[in-house]
Amino acid sequence: MNKKLIVLIGVILVIAIIVIVVGINLARNNENTSTVQNQASGENQEENQGVGQVTNNKTNVEQNQNSQENKNGNVLVVYFSHTGNTENVANFIHEAVGGDIIKLETEEQYTDNYNDLLDIAQEEQNDNARPALSTQIDNIDNYDTIFLGYPIWWGDMPMALYTFLDEYDLSGKTIAPFTTSGGSGLSGTPSNIEDEEPNATVTEGLSVRDSSSKNSQSAVNEWLSEIGF
Repeated sequence: MNKKLIVLIGVILVIAIIVIVVGINLARNNENTSTVQNQASGENQEENQGVGQVTNNKTNVEQNQNSQENKNGNVLVVYFSHTGNTENVANFIHEAVGGDIIKLETEEQYTDNYNDLLDIAQEEQNDNARPALSTQIDNIDNYDTIFLGYPIWWGDMPMALYTFLDEYDLSGKTIAPFTTSGGSGLSGTPSNIEDEEPNATVTEGLSVRDSSSKNSQSAVNEWLSEIGF
């Protein structure tokens, strides 16, 4: 056989072997690439599913929270506080139950002198006075539950609270009274509220000592639980 022909056949065989080897390598590379892509696709699907689960769980938590906040209807915390003790308790209640909070103010400000204040409070009680309020609540009908807070003055609510109860009809609402005092407790004031608002439901009241008002959050939360909040 001619040497040139033998060389030519050899070259063709070498080229054929190279083509086969290259083809095999390309096929393997394509297979690996496809496997990696499939794995990545699967991981992305799992991640997306995980995100969906987290979102759904978050939505469920928010729905539960909204349900908890709304189960007692719209809530208003309204309070009268001269020295800040009742205000401390009111803020703890508002923090726990949400809703709106309003401080009652009288048109004529009370003195900061303790002894003079006692005299004024006693005189108002003796006169069955109704001190004028500068605070006006235009949307009182929107609320289902009223948390009503006040200090105890001479064994009763300040007369400004009677002004509030005279001015607003709370029929059909739930009234939750809370008080602060030097040790007088509720002093029968929930019964007085029932007399003023006979068509409302008055819950068990909360009494906090003046000296404990800043640290009354746990007592507030316990009371709220007891009355269904």
